[in-house]
Amino acid sequence: MIKNAKQYFAYFIFLPADFKNKKKMSFFPKIFFQHEVEEYLTKVFRNRELITALGTQEAESKYQSLLSHLSHPPAFSAVRVNTHLASVKHVKKLLFEEIQKQFKGLCVPVLEHPKLQDILLIPVIGPRRDLKKHASEVIVGAQCGYAVLRGAHVYVPGIISTSRFLKAGDLVSVYSDIEGKCRKGAKEFEGVKVFLGNGISELSRSEIFSSKGPSNGLGIRMVEPVYLSPSFDNVLPSQLFLQNLPSVVVSHILNPQPGERILDMCAAPGGKTTHLAALMHDQGEVIAMDKIANKVKKIKQNAELLQLNCIKAFCYDGTKALSVEKREDEQEGPPFLPESFDRILLDAPCSGMGQRPNMAYTSTLKEVTSYKPLQRKLFTVAVKLLKPGGVLVYSTCTITLSENEEQVAWALKTFPCLQLQPQDFDAKCHLLNSGTSHWRRRHEGSWTAA
Repeated sequence: MIKNAKQYFAYFIFLPADFKNKKKMSFFPKIFFQHEVEEYLTKVFRNRELITALGTQEAESKYQSLLSHLSHPPAFSAVRVNTHLASVKHVKKLLFEEIQKQFKGLCVPVLEHPKLQDILLIPVIGPRRDLKKHASEVIVGAQCGYAVLRGAHVYVPGIISTSRFLKAGDLVSVYSDIEGKCRKGAKEFEGVKVFLGNGISELSRSEIFSSKGPSNGLGIRMVEPVYLSPSFDNVLPSQLFLQNLPSVVVSHILNPQPGERILDMCAAPGGKTTHLAALMHDQGEVIAMDKIANKVKKIKQNAELLQLNCIKAFCYDGTKALSVEKREDEQEGPPFLPESFDRILLDAPCSGMGQRPNMAYTSTLKEVTSYKPLQRKLFTVAVKLLKPGGVLVYSTCTITLSENEEQVAWALKTFPCLQLQPQDFDAKCHLLNSGTSHWRRRHEGSWTAA
């Protein structure tokens, strides 16, 4: 068990060579946490086992490197090709042409991932340190700012503040209010703000903050972002799906097969769900659940857009998805009888500390530590719904040991019917913001209630 814990810890922390350029990664400050959360993480990543394995100095260096990486965007934008409708080669050609149009002559390659056959990678250029800052400023919210760092333009709902005399057509510098302290509609802001690049305003200040209510349209068209990454807004919408690499890896590890019955327990917004269906060649059944109705609607929209028919989405609480008695109505949705699924994906609700980029994590320690009981409830249901010989993948987008390694240790102790499986390919260099464990249920034995 200790050996496995070390293995998974390395999964999060050990960084690939192309990320080790500290000068490149120091453009933004390291991620900011509330004091109690920072203390909690510091104790976690300076634990005795890690220091014994690496030494105090090396362990501290890797921890600080992790914090710095979290505040910066990944080195590549990753898009998943919908192989149900198009070939990777064909989409690669179309995407290359689109990117050249956006970058106006700057030749940026579109690369095929060496391990994941349905993934295309576009290098992110930056940070660009020589951009001139302009007197006219626009302040955007943190989430909007993170989207800009990933290639998005600024839409009106994300704008918090503009300079007093902003006019349509003005060249402006865009900043992110990472601490959420800027007042909506303010004409200046002297708080903590992070420079995201320059853009051209599509609207005047009065139009942005209209008394008739905010527009949902384009507010600032980014022309000189700090990180140059293509915009995928309405680009090949039925053939491409913008998806982070760790999220893609999860579906490949589950490895669904045509004709199988698959459960995605916490499925919204449907990126992994649609990926599973595509990997199965749309043959079989993918049951997707989420307990929020609007999110389930999004799953259905994505399935329809990508023309995947084997997906059935239900608004249902995953902790209640197990039925102890056979129902007479023969309804295809939840709850389900024990041993109903060949493979199950549990991408569990989590503290989300691995999402990149993130410059300020605002959750309290109480919130950070609140997810473990829910994760265990969902995991227990998943084990009972899994067929003997079936496969269960548990994943998160966080970096805490309590939601990853400690959950693995708990599962090994609680469910003797499960066997922890090694991954078939080495993708850990791309998994900075993901924890994934891969289980197979033994044919013999029975599950144990937790």
